[in-house]
Amino acid sequence: MSKNKNKIQRPKARKPRGFEDKSADMLRAENRLVAAAFSVYESYGFEPLQTPAFEYADALGKFLPDDDRPNTGVFALHDDDEQWMALRYDLTAPLARFVAENYNDLPKPYRRYQAGSVWRNEKPGPGRFREFIQCDADSVGAPGAAADAEMVMLAADVMAAAGLDTGQYMVRVNNRKLLDGILESSGVPNTEAGAEQRLQVLRAIDKLDRLGADGVAALLGEGRKDESGDYTDGAKLDVSAIKAVLGFTTASDTDRCETLKTLEALMGTSTQGQAGVAELKLIDDILTACDYGPGHVVFDTSIVRGLGYYTGPVFEAELLADIKDKKGRPVRIGSVGGGGRHDGLVSRFMGQQVPATGYSFGVSRFASALSRMGLVEGAEQAPVMICVFDTSLLGAYFTIARQLRAANIRAEVFVGNGNVGKQLKYADKRGVKLAILMGSDEMERGEVTIKDLELGAEMAKAIKDDKEWRESRPAQKTAARSDIVAAVREMLAHSRKMA
Repeated sequence: MSKNKNKIQRPKARKPRGFEDKSADMLRAENRLVAAAFSVYESYGFEPLQTPAFEYADALGKFLPDDDRPNTGVFALHDDDEQWMALRYDLTAPLARFVAENYNDLPKPYRRYQAGSVWRNEKPGPGRFREFIQCDADSVGAPGAAADAEMVMLAADVMAAAGLDTGQYMVRVNNRKLLDGILESSGVPNTEAGAEQRLQVLRAIDKLDRLGADGVAALLGEGRKDESGDYTDGAKLDVSAIKAVLGFTTASDTDRCETLKTLEALMGTSTQGQAGVAELKLIDDILTACDYGPGHVVFDTSIVRGLGYYTGPVFEAELLADIKDKKGRPVRIGSVGGGGRHDGLVSRFMGQQVPATGYSFGVSRFASALSRMGLVEGAEQAPVMICVFDTSLLGAYFTIARQLRAANIRAEVFVGNGNVGKQLKYADKRGVKLAILMGSDEMERGEVTIKDLELGAEMAKAIKDDKEWRESRPAQKTAARSDIVAAVREMLAHSRKMA
């Protein structure tokens, strides 16, 4: 029998393309960012909600690029009753299903917030993952642009709560109705028959900052081949329509009032377009009254949002700060969040108009940008480690750890294998600053030795031999077990000062 037949076939350790493992520091940064956003949402009177990761595919709807199959653009499977189920691609579509299912029991407007993973079965790339975390707030049953103005202010407040100052971010606002007016004038009907073409136009404009005017013009026309060779079919607008759409995207000014004047003239007799201008005027009135000036919010006609369910005002929260990569090269982060009015989502289920508006941001992208800007707090203090000299003293070691934890000091007992030397090597890898050592003799005397590993390593560089090491016993102190909390706090405080 050949040796190969007896060989154990082991799976290769690898993660799927487009998915990522996250370090402790990144997870803590993301958790802090979500907590900051939740504090803003709570202050605005929103309530938390959690929906499942899976929804029926028809309930999610076809708002991502896809063909006739429901599992293109999403991760989908057949349930045991042969219905298509799909992982949610955002948190808004599941919210619409929840509201429709519980409509009579919910107050209107229903104001909810949520954070969680979403999944998109799309081509992964640098910084583009198939799973990412979103953090949302939505107001369902809220008609009128006043609710949209509130969402814009909420978005600005989340940016500030994340630690950004004026000048480091901008919220850019537009209205889908304005683009509807331009497209209608260009021969694209505002009907179900023209829905796919309109969606292609929206997605083309949404790539303006990445592809530039020429790239967007190609996507508005016949189509475009990207650097990898993949071809994207275009919206098939004629030359005059392409010119009108691109002209609309550059119609804004840093002064909101000037932008409104330009748009009012540009919309002409379009009913949809003039309705969009009126909504922006109301939003401007509210923003101005609440001191959200052009340093925080501007009107920008290049903002359209790529998802197909928006029906009115839309906006994006953008980072303006100077950000560099590890090699010192400038990095443009751009939009980290956005939202807008989505009146049709709940209506899909109920056959009646249910107005809604919301805001969402990508947690990982935002947290990564904040980290590059130096706005993420340093890593948590490494735990104090209690070394194990004698396994018969394990109860005493865990009692010490319990004392420290009760005083809000992170602490762990070494539960692996190895002598004290190996334990200290483990502590070094963990970044542990203080180690507590206690053998049977110290136990009898009611004492412990607390060793500053970081300071000790520095002092050891100047020690020439073992005799000097034994005599100097650098960077450690003896403390009574009854005083251990105070002694550890003192040494940690000294260590922070030396850092």
